[in-house]
Amino acid sequence: MSNVHIISSNLLEFGTISSIINLNKSLELSKASVVAIENCRAYLDNKLKTNSKPIYGINTGFGSLYDVEISKKDLTKLQENLVMSHACGTGNKVPNSIVKLMLLLKIQALSYGHSGVQLVTVERLIAFYNNDIFPVIYTQGSLGASGDLGPLAHLALPLIGKGKVVFNGEEISGAQLLDKMNWKPIELQAKEGLALLNGTQFMSAYGVYQILKAQKLSYLADLIGSVSLDAFDGRIEPFNDLIHKIRPHKGQRETAKQISGFLKGSQIITQKKQHVQDPYSFRCMPQVHGATKDTIDFVSQTFLTEINSVTDNPNVFVDEDEIISGGNFHGQTLALAFDYLKIAMAELGNISERRIFKLISGQRQLPNFLVNNPGLNSGFMIPQYTAASIVSANKQLATPASIDSIVSSNGQEDHVSMGANAATQAHDLLENVERVLAIELMNASQALEFRKPLKSSKIIEDFIADYRKVVPFIIEDQVLHDDIQASINFVKKFVV
Repeated sequence: MSNVHIISSNLLEFGTISSIINLNKSLELSKASVVAIENCRAYLDNKLKTNSKPIYGINTGFGSLYDVEISKKDLTKLQENLVMSHACGTGNKVPNSIVKLMLLLKIQALSYGHSGVQLVTVERLIAFYNNDIFPVIYTQGSLGASGDLGPLAHLALPLIGKGKVVFNGEEISGAQLLDKMNWKPIELQAKEGLALLNGTQFMSAYGVYQILKAQKLSYLADLIGSVSLDAFDGRIEPFNDLIHKIRPHKGQRETAKQISGFLKGSQIITQKKQHVQDPYSFRCMPQVHGATKDTIDFVSQTFLTEINSVTDNPNVFVDEDEIISGGNFHGQTLALAFDYLKIAMAELGNISERRIFKLISGQRQLPNFLVNNPGLNSGFMIPQYTAASIVSANKQLATPASIDSIVSSNGQEDHVSMGANAATQAHDLLENVERVLAIELMNASQALEFRKPLKSSKIIEDFIADYRKVVPFIIEDQVLHDDIQASINFVKKFVV
């Protein structure tokens, strides 16, 4: 199998991206992409020679300065000024894993031949990607409307020897990078700065990252929820497919089938029960976890369309002899999708915390707070507090960002998506869900010990045996922070 991914017009799917990242594949342009990029640039250069009319962002100013014409001798300076002036990011630094996705998605978008960039510019971005050169980008500064102007400006700065990058684990200036690599700065041509800055690659990279993580957290929620169900001496009947056939939501049926599979062969789940029903947090996992699965599917389709699109402005159509200024950079679609994803993933944490609460409540022959000699020992009392505080924080993060808009650029950009804020909120929220599930796993594994000598299913017993290598059974009070952190690290093995 080749360790090179060829950038082309073929659909870029999540599985492909996961393979590119996990196998550390390098990138290379297809011949068709090279032709498309070169033809578009040649068309644009010819248009500038033969056309005297103003074309937005190519020989005019930007935003509300759209009606200021720029002389031909200043077109390179115009593009460089654009990149420098728009690099106004602040806040935390974007993780390198997401910066790498931004590079991949920007390269993909420019490869279609509707952006008017030079081939050398795209090749330099590919060199960044292939050499693990990560421009330093900041989480705050994008309105998610003219695309991700601020973050993408920071992505572009090192092309002209400005800004900063992380290279070989060291943060250096763009000028130092050029010296190290023996590169000359890219001399940006008309429209190139705008093509680099207009686009949704900050939001899209966060979206791809969160979708891949959400899919794995969804699987883990089912698995860890199954451990909790068995540890709580729960009933298997609510997962019978007959129930879900008559309300056949895809995610609901998938969850019921998956949990049934995880518990197949368990001695605990098949023993005679003293109770007729379980609380909703156990009984309704198919309905709640399943609704989140359906949301992830919807959001995935939205981002699949986005990452295979051209989102800069104006767009160049060589065959039609048209240069059209539009609004493909507007992030409203992504903002709404992020907000939907945030709400759905927050619910996985919400229902998980309720199972944690039930496990420590002294019901069904389990000791109070899952510890021997409660009173002298507080046991697992406080991890539930921690989970509750995280779940509350997630409710705040899940507040929709897309319902807000602030006018910018002297009123020219009078409706913005705030999709970038939704993106970073989703990132923090999913980290929180991961932590809550890790606390549930710690509680569920502790409770399961009190069901011995009965055994759970082989899948769950093997899972817990692996878990016990890093998180022990708690006999008496100790510093549980260390165990919670070890549990989080264990869960992280399963997610991006």
